[in-house]
Amino acid sequence: MQENTVFLEICNSLIKAYQTGKLGQTKMPEDSHPAFSVKEKEFRLAYFTFPMALNYQRDSYALWQAALKTFEDIETRYVFNMKDVCVRSEEEVRKSLMKYKLALQPNKHVTTWRTIAKTINNEWGTMENLFTSSNSDFLTLKKLVQKDFKKGFPYLSGPKIFNYWSFILSTYGGVKIKNREYINIAPDTHITQCSIRLKVITETEAKNLSREQISERWRQLLKGSTIDPIDMHSPLWFWSRNGFIFTL
Repeated sequence: MQENTVFLEICNSLIKAYQTGKLGQTKMPEDSHPAFSVKEKEFRLAYFTFPMALNYQRDSYALWQAALKTFEDIETRYVFNMKDVCVRSEEEVRKSLMKYKLALQPNKHVTTWRTIAKTINNEWGTMENLFTSSNSDFLTLKKLVQKDFKKGFPYLSGPKIFNYWSFILSTYGGVKIKNREYINIAPDTHITQCSIRLKVITETEAKNLSREQISERWRQLLKGSTIDPIDMHSPLWFWSRNGFIFTL
């Protein structure tokens, strides 16, 4: 019990350090976004959804800068409008997505983007309807995206990206996610290094445990506290990325 109390104190210290700028540069990749008005809810939801599906083994900062340039260009902004994506030709969408290198793979990335657009448009009509139908409940949304319509959400339905997407929706997308405490922390390289440093896992476990197992380790340690697992993502990510300049 005492050890867990100390661990929670450390977690709270990292959160506070993140909030007060003591971790160093803490601008998130997703901070590259337009100043959406209240009336641009659909654009806002689409903006923080579609690029997520292309965020695989690439620089997140470059991805979101490309997304911003694509949105700011009146000729390419339509890619964030599902109905427009559905009626335009594949070649036209490909040209628009690649103009600012939002899509890097001319076939796979474009297919992924168009598939998600068609799925949401055909099944729900709008992004807002998708979240309304799921009551903005993480567990219900998880079933829809990862099970019921999994093929219609390529890459976005993957455990790591789905959890992070849910976090981004609640942080930037204006969606009040219910059951937010079930959103798992996503153990990328930075989160894993922090997990070792905080003795959540050993170096051997880092090599042998699955991402889901590492996420579950965090969940158990934070269980019963006021900290949701996903609350630790940004503090840990920047703590590692900035070379652990903040000392506990």
